[in-house]
Amino acid sequence: MGEYKLILPSMGESINEATVIRWLKKEGDFVKKEEILVEIATDKINSEIPSPISGIIKKLLFATNEIVKIGYPIAILEKNKKNEKNNSISFKETEITKNKQKFYSPLVRSIAKKEGINYYELETINGTGEYKRITKKDILDYIKKKNKEKFSLSEDKSSYNNIFYSKKIDNNEINEDIFEMNRTRQMISKNMIDSRRISAHVTSFVEADVTNIVKWRNNIKDSFQNNTGERLTLMSIFVECVVKAIKDNPMINISVNGKNIIKKKNINIGFATALPNGDLIVPVIKYADSYNLRGLIKIINDLIKRAKLNELKPEETRGGTYTISNIGSFGNLFGTPIINQPQVAILAIGLIHKKLSIIESSKGDCIGIRYKTYLSHSYDHRVIDGFLGGSFAKRVAIYLEKFNFYTEI
Repeated sequence: MGEYKLILPSMGESINEATVIRWLKKEGDFVKKEEILVEIATDKINSEIPSPISGIIKKLLFATNEIVKIGYPIAILEKNKKNEKNNSISFKETEITKNKQKFYSPLVRSIAKKEGINYYELETINGTGEYKRITKKDILDYIKKKNKEKFSLSEDKSSYNNIFYSKKIDNNEINEDIFEMNRTRQMISKNMIDSRRISAHVTSFVEADVTNIVKWRNNIKDSFQNNTGERLTLMSIFVECVVKAIKDNPMINISVNGKNIIKKKNINIGFATALPNGDLIVPVIKYADSYNLRGLIKIINDLIKRAKLNELKPEETRGGTYTISNIGSFGNLFGTPIINQPQVAILAIGLIHKKLSIIESSKGDCIGIRYKTYLSHSYDHRVIDGFLGGSFAKRVAIYLEKFNFYTEI
């Protein structure tokens, strides 16, 4: 017999605290080694904390929605090596009989993880197996029904407006509804206000001809995916061109600390990614300048996939030195993005669309159809003047326009 203090582990660079979202066990329950004990959230990502040992939960030290400092104990477990095996058996039986919806087979857990279904959602599924356990058929039927509902709601613009709110608040007014922001929306709101307060935002706009890029991608995307299993994304090319422009203008890759300017040696590119529920997350490509185009395609696909499945590690959303936002993915031509602190600049990529354009050549000018996009570059005017901020955006456009149609990957 002995006590074990479960410490909240490090969540990555500069993360000092986390919020307890949900305990999956209660005091007195038996927990097996590596079994998920608690869900926690930082300002960027949710994580599951497994129990490092098998034992009985003696004390939960923090309640739901309380904030815990990294390195502090969050629970006390009682170790019982002698009866551990027996406890494991009785635990399974107890969970099935006393709390029938708490036991999930490894197969069900695996399917749920792949489909991005968390424990909250699992508990809403009606099981048809023994002791009302969820079977493979139950969860697959649920996913099929959920996907149908998601598709039917996609045309309902009002459904998107509800994803950022946790509950409806009673209100006597007939012509208005009041909703409480969910935790993610509260943190995004705070971060946006803080950024506006900290940085003097200025935005420059540049138009870029990306005809070669679009035609190149259309020409090889199918064969590339068949040969590699990877989806050929335009984001990989934008990241490559931004990296080249940062190398030409290294004072874009900085942060500010009081009166000091910190010049970053590493180029870590964050790219905003929309999640299935409408929330936003920014995975970071560490050492982005070390990848060739094929490498960028692979890591971007991997980060996007795991972001949508809520499988990113906290450190994979930290340490960015420059951010890209693809606002064209939801049909916007250009915008004025807010800087991701403590960075000093952010690039928004607008919708790629066909335009009638004047084409200059050695034989004279002519009019043709070209693929164009707008680049919106917001930067911190405290440390970046218009010349550098505007020149950087133009430099990115030049690299995009110089893209070789015959590029091999």
